[in-house]
Amino acid sequence: EMKFKRIGALLLTLSIGGTLIGCGGSSNNSSDNAGTAQEAKNSGKVVVYTAGPDGLAQNIADAFKEETGIEMEIFQGTTGKILAKLEAEKSNPIADVVVLASWPAAVGMKNDGLTLAYEDVKNADKLYDGWVDADKHIFGYSGSAVGIVYNTNLVKNPGQDWNDYLSADYKDSLNLPDPSSSGSAMDLISGYMESFGEDGWKYFEGLKGNGAVVAGANKEALEPVITGAKKAVIGGVDYMAYSSKAKGEPIDIIYPKSGTVVNPRTVSILKDAPNMENAKKAVDFFLSDTAQKLVDEAYIIPGRSDIKSETRANLEDIKLLNYNLNTMGENEKDKISKFQQIFN
Repeated sequence: EMKFKRIGALLLTLSIGGTLIGCGGSSNNSSDNAGTAQEAKNSGKVVVYTAGPDGLAQNIADAFKEETGIEMEIFQGTTGKILAKLEAEKSNPIADVVVLASWPAAVGMKNDGLTLAYEDVKNADKLYDGWVDADKHIFGYSGSAVGIVYNTNLVKNPGQDWNDYLSADYKDSLNLPDPSSSGSAMDLISGYMESFGEDGWKYFEGLKGNGAVVAGANKEALEPVITGAKKAVIGGVDYMAYSSKAKGEPIDIIYPKSGTVVNPRTVSILKDAPNMENAKKAVDFFLSDTAQKLVDEAYIIPGRSDIKSETRANLEDIKLLNYNLNTMGENEKDKISKFQQIFN
């Protein structure tokens, strides 16, 4: 029997419980779920549940089908929504592969026995150091960093470090993504606390005192900065900033000089994947030259160290805080509770 203790705890803090979100149909309709799983098994498809960004998942799916002839069915949502959907379907698994925006969330799934080792994955040896776990369950096929995303019309001389945004210049003009719905925001808090210890909370208390507000997930936090209603997002996801800037929006990003967090975006095979062989082919494809170039085109860091981005800062260009990807996700429920206590 699958254990969902860690995921259940995380979902409780995400305030989404066991509700199925984003896909048609009831999570309690086991016959429909079983039928869908059997269809995937028999039809030469692979079912992938993936966390953003918009467009990349479909581009990968289209390229995968062109190369292999296998159709990749996609459910796209935040990390929290994906975990909720997996829990709702635990009695009748549908998904073959899961892509998350948070390494700690993937570690939690592995520790709960929900993922499968894939020893023979292609190109795993080319991933950045630490972006594949020792047991070959988790592969960081891409990555994104968090930073200070600001409106260039409103901010002419952006602060270069986290504490600069505690000044009166940013009074009542800052947003933060909600860590209860954003895996990258949760990872920033975890990485920041692992770097600075309990004193790290003083920074978030200072932001609250300066009028900063929590404004939903990453896209919701960024939108008021694009429109000029707010000056900056603390902990904004960089690929959204690069994408907005490329579209002509008055947006730019700085990576704090004391360091930040880079979130490897993980791909794993689910232990009870109905379509196991196609799942392995899909994971191979995520690490292929073709998919890695699509990652770069989406302004995300390619997970392979031999493929350098031409659209954004590479991993070696970004100073990191002092954290351990495999331990920073511990006590997430307590961290979210403390964060909510500060900002509520």
